[in-house]
Amino acid sequence: MSIKSKVLAAAAALIIAGTLAAAGATTAGAATPSCGPFCADIFSWQFGNFHHPQFVLDVFRQGSKVGQPLILFRESNADPAEDFSAEFNGTTSAFYAAGLVSSAVALHYGCTGTLAIPGGQIPCAPGSADTAAFEIEYAPFGANSGLCVGLASTAVRGEKVTLQPCGVSSRTVWIVDTNDQAVITDAGVPLINGSDSNFSHPFVLTYPGNGYPTDIPRPGLYVTNLTGFTQPGGIFPVLGSINSNQLWSADLGVLP
Repeated sequence: MSIKSKVLAAAAALIIAGTLAAAGATTAGAATPSCGPFCADIFSWQFGNFHHPQFVLDVFRQGSKVGQPLILFRESNADPAEDFSAEFNGTTSAFYAAGLVSSAVALHYGCTGTLAIPGGQIPCAPGSADTAAFEIEYAPFGANSGLCVGLASTAVRGEKVTLQPCGVSSRTVWIVDTNDQAVITDAGVPLINGSDSNFSHPFVLTYPGNGYPTDIPRPGLYVTNLTGFTQPGGIFPVLGSINSNQLWSADLGVLP
């Protein structure tokens, strides 16, 4: 990997950890030593916290193929299925400029003032901001697979989260819900799928509410509408009413 690529990879991992971490320093993570100190270990606040994530994002049975399900599994520094990196990250507007999210998504999550579209400018949606966004690439033992955490089709309620080709569509883009993050102290943030089309209760990364990572068969991640009661004006949900299985954070690096 070139020095430039290493710098970008490091910055990407820090963006994931920094934007998913609402407060405080991150602890050691769950990546293997080969994946290195900047691998991102994404966990759910349904089961853990920064010091004890317990269960982290994992590729089911280490299957490096399109359509492989994503689950949560016990943190380990010997499990390559928990190795993930961020190869393309930045803001939602950057993904719009790259043609990876729609103008409707950009108007709500990647827009300040006006949005440039072919033929002119249009006003941003009320309450919009240019929020952080990224792709999460599966990188077993530090080797990028070209497969990212995403959806096989446009987000709908119950759509399963699986490995999909990186950099091809909005379905592998995840937008950090910084509108809610601004009032979070230590409880994670929702992750909106880039193919979202519901802007009052967007489709977000979700762990089954009645599942546990040690269940057999393993419960798979999916997207569904963001939970919670809307604030006055009906734009964003009240944070305290969002279910913990839709709140995510990340640690960096390798377990001792």
